[in-house]
Amino acid sequence: QVQLVESGGGVVQAGGSLRLSCAASGRTFSTYTMGWFRQGPGKAREFVAVISKLGSATSYAESVKGRFTISRDNAKNTGFLQMNSLKPEDTAVYYCNTIPLGPWGAGTQVTVSS
Repeated sequence: QVQLVESGGGVVQAGGSLRLSCAASGRTFSTYTMGWFRQGPGKAREFVAVISKLGSATSYAESVKGRFTISRDNAKNTGFLQMNSLKPEDTAVYYCNTIPLGPWGAGTQVTVSS
């Protein structure tokens, strides 16, 4: 089973950008579909984006489509989430996970100020 650690969060003004990283341990990262999820204050965890094992296919939640881009570098065992045109409603703890889901990590906090 692969273990994932998120990083790259921070505080940014509305309209700004952040790039999140998801570092995977183990040699089997490329055998997993990978997704990003988020949990805003007082909200349930929700799906953000998903990328296929080799990165050829992606899908996004409607709320982030056109603003966020998911990618991966299997040679570096790392996944990414590029977030542009951030909005205050994007404020959340962001998590990466394999699909099917494995254990959740600590996530990385993203705060967007208005």
